[in-house]
Amino acid sequence: MTTRQSARVSSRKQPKQARSNDLVAAVLDAAVQVLATEGAQRFTTARVAERAGVSVGSLYQYFPNKAAILFRLQSDEWRTTSNMLRTILEDASNPPLERLRILVHAFLRSECEEAQIRGALNDAAPLYRDAPEAIDTRAASAQIFQSFLHEVLPDATEDARSLAGDLIETTLSEVGSSFSATPRTTAEIDAYAGALADMLCAYVERLISA
Repeated sequence: MTTRQSARVSSRKQPKQARSNDLVAAVLDAAVQVLATEGAQRFTTARVAERAGVSVGSLYQYFPNKAAILFRLQSDEWRTTSNMLRTILEDASNPPLERLRILVHAFLRSECEEAQIRGALNDAAPLYRDAPEAIDTRAASAQIFQSFLHEVLPDATEDARSLAGDLIETTLSEVGSSFSATPRTTAEIDAYAGALADMLCAYVERLISA
């Protein structure tokens, strides 16, 4: 039986000097531009190197293939989203349901602002979605929701909290992806986020009172 191997998505090495950091930053900036203009299907290391003004050999010092570049972009996006989730949901200065409402608004705004790049990264997801790093990142995001729901629903079973967390996270992801596929005005984003927040808060309130 042959096991399908995932493309290597980790960087070859981490930059340690300012010059190396600048090169990696230039490659990633160029990668975003190529992804935005060419899409995932025409995304190549050669195009990225040309846009960055570096040799393909220099690029390969840090990224072994295009999957590694795309995964780095996706990882940076995941990290930004995770930090946003943690910052909002762990802010004890706001009541739990207010935190959830704030999160919905922030998430939808973020999805719309980065829609073009997120869409292209989703198209490229088969290159790295089964990589251990991707699995670990998704698990970390789920844990943030679980910690929040453990605070909100201390008497609920683990299965109940897991279901609630999965439903909220999936709803945000799917609705955000669908809604941001069309250019939106600020008023449209606010109205849609308000309605979505009402729905999710009502769901959590029902769980609290159950």
